[in-house]
Amino acid sequence: MADAPDAVRRFWQGLGLPGLIDVHTHFMPQRVLDKVWAYFDAGPLVGMPWPVMYRDEEDERLAALRGFGVRAFTSMLYPHKPDMAVWLNQWAAGFAERTPDCLHTATFFPEPGVEGYVREALENGARVFKAHVQVGGYDPGDPLLDPVWGLLAETGTPVVIHCGSGPAPGKHTGPEPVAAVLARHPRLRLIIAHMGLPEYTDFMALAERYDGVHLDTTMVFTDFIEARWPFPPAERGRLAALGDRVLFGSDFPNLPYPYGHALEVLTRLDQDEEWLRAVCYGNAARLFGI
Repeated sequence: MADAPDAVRRFWQGLGLPGLIDVHTHFMPQRVLDKVWAYFDAGPLVGMPWPVMYRDEEDERLAALRGFGVRAFTSMLYPHKPDMAVWLNQWAAGFAERTPDCLHTATFFPEPGVEGYVREALENGARVFKAHVQVGGYDPGDPLLDPVWGLLAETGTPVVIHCGSGPAPGKHTGPEPVAAVLARHPRLRLIIAHMGLPEYTDFMALAERYDGVHLDTTMVFTDFIEARWPFPPAERGRLAALGDRVLFGSDFPNLPYPYGHALEVLTRLDQDEEWLRAVCYGNAARLFGI
């Protein structure tokens, strides 16, 4: 699929959809985003070039998403140390206020006061949270986070959590730490970023066990990822059975390939159009009340 907006729009129009919902896009303060881009430029994640394709000004990035027909998206942002989450949440609240098609996003870190500022973010309208276990270097089962997980489970607020061991493992990545959290808070609505790559099978098992666990397609199935961490073809049947809890995500703007490629590869999975409609729009629309 070409990267031209018209080609992307033809994709979802052909499915009879009103547009796309992308649950995994990054908007953050520019100085933070510049550091993220510098990290990708250095190439430590996969030992290969990772050219950020949409390295544009914020208004140009927003225009690109809207040009593709994305009706709703997120502003995934995350702290890598204490005393960072509050001001990130303040920025995200302002971004959501001036960007009505953005699902108001917030984040957290295991630190004193975390329950209070998560509760405040919810009171200010946060609709989705981002947790990045690999970048943050923390155990999601940290006792400081237990009341946060409880609050998010009680309110039914989705959390996009990067917890798989790819593209770079961390001390607390993998399915076991997340499974321990879910055992304590089984009603959590977790969205497993990147389908938990490379531990796809283990995270699918968690989705089968817990009704609130969802999987986002971010970067999965693309040529870039398949070359290193291929999704097992034998698991496509399980992917079909979980079709009501798979959500489209892109990782925009930090893509090393055109946006349309992330959609094109979904058509290679031997799934029917009902599955594609649910993944690209319906499941997220239901989850977020769009």
